[in-house]
Amino acid sequence: MTTVLTPASPLTAADRCDRCGAQAYLRVVLASGGELLFCAHHGRKFEPELKKIAVEIQDESGRLGTTAATAADDER
Repeated sequence: MTTVLTPASPLTAADRCDRCGAQAYLRVVLASGGELLFCAHHGRKFEPELKKIAVEIQDESGRLGTTAATAADDER
């Protein structure tokens, strides 16, 4: 049997950290086929252990350092 991995869709504000409920910025795909979602804080905290069990880690925490183009000047 051949396993085909399809690209994961981008994480949205509806995706929540499995540990604390904050917005998720990391998706961890497990060999068992399941996935875990983590906020940037918990993703960094558990990174060493996650790397041991992950097939793929989708890290979108880089978005935290950017300002949305539609934000008002007083929000920047």
